[in-house]
Amino acid sequence: MSSLHFNFEPLIMPNPTFNIESSIDDVEQKLHEVSVDGCLVSALRPHQREGIIFMYKCVMGMADPRYKGAILADEMGLGKTLQCITLVWTLLKKGPTGKPVIKRALIVAPSSLCGNWNKEFRKWLGSMKISPYVVEGKQKVKDFKKTPRACVMIISYEMFIRNVEDINNLKFDLLICDEGHRLKNSEVKTLKSLSQLSCEKRILLTGTPVQNDLEEFYTLANFVSPGILGSFHEYKSYYENPIVVSQRATADEEDIELGQSRAKELHERSKIFILRRTNNLINQYLPQKHELVIFCRLTKEQDNLYELITDYWFNRTLMDVNVMPLAIITALKKVCNHPYLFISEKTDILNEILPNVPTNLSAINTSFQYSSKFKVVQAIIQDLKRTSEKLVLISYFTQTLDLLEKICCTEGLQFCRLDGSTNTSNRTKLVEKFNSKDNNSIRIFLLSAKAGGTGLNLIGASRLILFDSDWNPANDAQAMARIWRDGQKRSVYIYRLLTTGTIEEKIYQRQISKTSLSEAVVDANHISSLKLSKSELKDLFSLDSKTISVTHDLMDCSCSGSGEIPSKEQEILSTSENSRDCQFSLKKKPKQQITINQLLCWQHFKQPISSELLQVREKDFF
Repeated sequence: MSSLHFNFEPLIMPNPTFNIESSIDDVEQKLHEVSVDGCLVSALRPHQREGIIFMYKCVMGMADPRYKGAILADEMGLGKTLQCITLVWTLLKKGPTGKPVIKRALIVAPSSLCGNWNKEFRKWLGSMKISPYVVEGKQKVKDFKKTPRACVMIISYEMFIRNVEDINNLKFDLLICDEGHRLKNSEVKTLKSLSQLSCEKRILLTGTPVQNDLEEFYTLANFVSPGILGSFHEYKSYYENPIVVSQRATADEEDIELGQSRAKELHERSKIFILRRTNNLINQYLPQKHELVIFCRLTKEQDNLYELITDYWFNRTLMDVNVMPLAIITALKKVCNHPYLFISEKTDILNEILPNVPTNLSAINTSFQYSSKFKVVQAIIQDLKRTSEKLVLISYFTQTLDLLEKICCTEGLQFCRLDGSTNTSNRTKLVEKFNSKDNNSIRIFLLSAKAGGTGLNLIGASRLILFDSDWNPANDAQAMARIWRDGQKRSVYIYRLLTTGTIEEKIYQRQISKTSLSEAVVDANHISSLKLSKSELKDLFSLDSKTISVTHDLMDCSCSGSGEIPSKEQEILSTSENSRDCQFSLKKKPKQQITINQLLCWQHFKQPISSELLQVREKDFF
C-alpha cells in the first residue's frame, strides 16, 4: 500500500483580494499564479492540499491582514510535516508578486524530531533543491550564513534557548514550532524567547487538542497571532469566565445559555487561524490495526509487595502523617512492572516496610517469573522469532527498558534502544536502521515514551507493546501511534498491558471514561503534586486481585460472561473480521455498570495468553 496519493491535479494557491505586500510598487501590478511544485503535488492527499491552502491564506494575511499566524492541530499521522514542507518550498519559490514570499524559515522541534525534519525535506525535495541546516554537533547557529543555499534552519527547543541571541541576529521570515503544545504555559522561557523573534509569519503544529484548557488555548493563539483574541483580561472576562461558569453544577439557565453562546462564538472566531482534522481521514489508506488490551494478574510476589505499600500509606494517613502521593504512585507502578524495580532502590518507603518484607521478597532478582507482564512480553517475543516481523517495546521507565533488554538477550534477538540519554545525532540513524528493509538483524526497538513517544516513525515494526501507561491518555495514544502511520505496509498489532485490580487499571478507567486524572495533576509531565482527596487516593491505591479485571466488571460488555460477542457488536469491534471469544468467564452480572466504549473497540484478554492470539495470519501481510 503506497503512501503516495498520485493526484497530479495542479495545486494553485488562492489570490489575495488586496495589496498584501509592501514590496509591490504598482498597485495595479498583475498578480502572479502561485502553484505547488509538481514533485510534491502527486504525494498530497485531499486533506493535505486543504491544509496547505489554509496555512498559506493565514500566513499571507488573507483572512485578516492584521494577523499572519496559524495552528495546524491535525491528529498524528495526517502528514503535518509534509504539509509544512510544501508550504515552505512554495513560499521560498514565488509569491503573488512574482518574488519569493520568504527568504529564510526557522523550524523549532523536539530534539528527537530534528533529524526527521531534515530527512523529510530531502525525501520530498531532494538535496539538489534544498539543503536544510540542522543545528547540532559542529553545526553552529553562527555558521548558518556561511552555508551555501541555507534557507531553512532546523533546531531543537533546547538548542534554541542556548543560541537565542545568535538567532535574533538572523532574519527569519517564517517560524514553525513542532509539537507546539509544549508552549502552552505562558511562563515558559522558550515561549517568551520565541515570541520575541521579529518574525510575523508563525505556524504552530500539534497533534494534541488545544481547547481543553481555555487559558492554554489563549496562550497558543496569542503566540501565533498576537492580539487575535484581544488582551488576556478581555479574553478571560468575555470568553473564559462565562464558559467556565456555565459548566458548573450550580449554573442556572441564564449562565448556561451565555456560556454556550460564548463557546460557540469562540469556536467560530478560532476557525480563521486553527485547523484540526482527525486520523479517520487516513484510515482508508492504512492496513488493518488490531488493538488488544491484555489484563495481567499479579504474581504472588507482586501482590504481597503491592499490599505492603498500600498498607504503609493507609497507616500513615490514619496517623495524619503526610505522605507524598507521588512516591506511593511511583512505587506501585514499579511493582506492577517488576517488583525488582522497587526492591532495588533504597527509598524511604522501602526502608519503612522492610521489617514487614518476607525473606522471599527481599531476595527478588530480575527473573521474569516475578512479573506477569514480563511473562506476556516473553511469550510475544518467542512468537516473533517465528516470523519476519519487528517489534517496538515502549515504557515510561528506563529501568524497565533495562530489564526488557534482558529478555531480548535471553531470546537471542538483536535490539536497539532510544531513551533520554541517546545522542540527538544518533536518533535518526537508529530509526533509519530499524526501518530499513535491508536490515533484518535488529528485530526489537526499545523506546522510552518520554524521550521518543511523539513524532517518531517506526513503520519497520508491525507489532507494538505499551508496557505501562501514563496519566495523560494523549501521551499513550502518541506512543502507540509509532507504527500505525503513513507508509506502513503490514497489519499492525498493538498490545496494551494492564495489571489487574491495580493503579494501572484505575488510571486506564479514568482515561477512557473521560475523567482523566491528568486534569487533577498540577504538572502532568512530572506529576509533582496531586489535587486529589484522601477518599480518591484510597480508591486509587486499593488493590482488587480477586477478579479477572475490575474494568471488565464495571463495563457494559456485551459478552455477558458467556464469552460470545453478539453479532450486533461486530461492527464496533474494528479489530476482528469475525466473531471472537471475550476470554472472560463472568458468572454473575456486575453490580455497577459503566459504558467504556473505547474498550469495546479493543479485544480484551486475560492470562494465560492463547497461542492463537500471538500468531499472525499470512493473509495479514502484503
